[in-house]
Amino acid sequence: MVIGFAHRGAPALCQRENALPAFRRALAAGANGLESDVWLTADGVPVLRHDATLGPAWLPWRRRVAELRRADLPRWMPTLAELYQDAGRPFELSLDLKGRPAGMSTTAAAEAVLAVVRAEGGQAALRRLWLCGPLSDLRAWRRLDGDVRLVNSTSAAEVAANGGAAAYARVLRDAGVDTLNLRTREWTPARAGVVADLHAAGILAFGWDAQSTATLRRLLGYGLDGLYSDHLHRLVAVTATPRPRRPLTSDG
Repeated sequence: MVIGFAHRGAPALCQRENALPAFRRALAAGANGLESDVWLTADGVPVLRHDATLGPAWLPWRRRVAELRRADLPRWMPTLAELYQDAGRPFELSLDLKGRPAGMSTTAAAEAVLAVVRAEGGQAALRRLWLCGPLSDLRAWRRLDGDVRLVNSTSAAEVAANGGAAAYARVLRDAGVDTLNLRTREWTPARAGVVADLHAAGILAFGWDAQSTATLRRLLGYGLDGLYSDHLHRLVAVTATPRPRRPLTSDG
């Protein structure tokens, strides 16, 4: 199955991204995955939002989400728990852990996220959670839970600096990481063989910022396992198309 992650849900005209109606629309339209950023409030509640602050940039009273309690935030900003309670059916969820209160470690913040998912959907939901971050954090997060899916969002330069795709895939596997995630523009024809190297090591390949139908189809042709897009209907149309299984060998 190719996962199509609806980036920030499916916001409509003059309606908010990363809000429950946006996530609801994405699932209703056939997306099998949702994407959001998650922040920990001052009282430790995971909430879904892209920006670190509240209010227009020109206002002096802008506050950081991590400095406010959940009760101080607007009701349209959903908690992670509210997303699970509202969805009504299983779905894949990709989360970027973006911020936390002063004094809280990234590992503690990740545990707070995992605790919510565990409480709302059990281990089945954790197996559908794709927690994204740098390799240094992912190593620590793997020790928190054996089922959560861990995604290394990085760059082609980082992969090259660590010996290339096959070597980096082994590093990810040894760290307990499930997936390598590169920006769409870094998945070039010259790097199409990288997917085979990843698959040979048991590592999945994701691509983010895939917007046009042509780009989505190109990445699907490379064998990527997950795609992130702002264009919901293009995403659903492409990822819903079955593709033949290919041997997972290093030479393709």
